[in-house]
Amino acid sequence: MSSLVTETPASQRLVETGAQPLCTLLDLTDLARVGFRGAQSAEYLLGRGFQLPEAPNRAVTQADGSHVARLSQTEYFILGSAADQGMRIADEEARWEMDHLANYLLPRQDSHAWLQLSGVAISEVMAKLCGVDLRPHAFGPGAVAQTSAARINVIVINVGAQLTPCFQILFDRCSRTYFKAALSDAMAEFS
Repeated sequence: MSSLVTETPASQRLVETGAQPLCTLLDLTDLARVGFRGAQSAEYLLGRGFQLPEAPNRAVTQADGSHVARLSQTEYFILGSAADQGMRIADEEARWEMDHLANYLLPRQDSHAWLQLSGVAISEVMAKLCGVDLRPHAFGPGAVAQTSAARINVIVINVGAQLTPCFQILFDRCSRTYFKAALSDAMAEFS
């Protein structure tokens, strides 16, 4: 039992800090996102000015507020920035053309819904839905988990900092209403 980590409950942390809401949910499904896969995808994305994570299951926030998540050795998922309404990423998708590079476009706008879960209680909320430990000591900023939550496959990307925890959650767009309701139910205790 000496290996168990003790944590202050989110509700107590909120009282102690007198700060932000415990948890907020924002639907970013209408913001642009796209994927790229192939042995030369990294070369292509670097040439387009993106900073890339060095290893799979890691993410890097770009200077413009967009995010690049590396899902495997050769697959990347790029999330648009609210600052430009996702225009940079939408433009990247529109300008991509098949050429001699082993780099293939994976349209994600119609396949994946996108929710942003933020606030000090996000790991507690996700613990109600997901068996993976998403607490800060195990799943810090820049971490990516490809797992299941509320019985559907999800990609969880930690893009927050210790002071502003924030997860980007991507999942099958057909499950949008269901998963949004599941998250809202899990958040009820922290409202």
